[in-house]
Amino acid sequence: MEVILVRHTAPKIAKGICYGQTDLDLCNSFPEELQAIRNIVPINDPSIVYYTSPLKRCVLLAQELNPKVIFDNRLKELNFGDWELKNWNDIDKKVLDPWMEDFVHTPATNGESYIDLQKRTVNFLEELREKKQKTSVVVTHAGVIRSMWAYVNHIPLEKSFDLKLSYGAVIKLTI
Repeated sequence: MEVILVRHTAPKIAKGICYGQTDLDLCNSFPEELQAIRNIVPINDPSIVYYTSPLKRCVLLAQELNPKVIFDNRLKELNFGDWELKNWNDIDKKVLDPWMEDFVHTPATNGESYIDLQKRTVNFLEELREKKQKTSVVVTHAGVIRSMWAYVNHIPLEKSFDLKLSYGAVIKLTI
């Protein structure tokens, strides 16, 4: 089974701001980024099932690939809780430093840990495996893609950031 993971295009937000599950608009570069993705990802293929995170930055892209897309909350980015929309430099070091030392197991304040995110994304992948679909396209976020990539390739989550993902990146997994 092939799973084609597509990271959303560039969101409209200043650099240095923490965002995970915040629903953001897309940058004006969306049409150009979309075209690059269309050159790689199958579009409106009836033999492929298309899934997306329900966050706007993914939905807009997914619906351009196929209007019959399935929304799944397990595909949302990491929940940064109280840190959402704060500048990373403004987050209290007393809570940020422990998270930076062990982001895999330590949750953001009133948010979730990276292992929590991976549990829900693995649940999604296992459900896909049971459905025995030949190919799926999944429009989602960098954290979700990295967690799935680490799981499928038996890589520790701490090392998952070795996978560099630009906006609009496409990664293919074989499960």
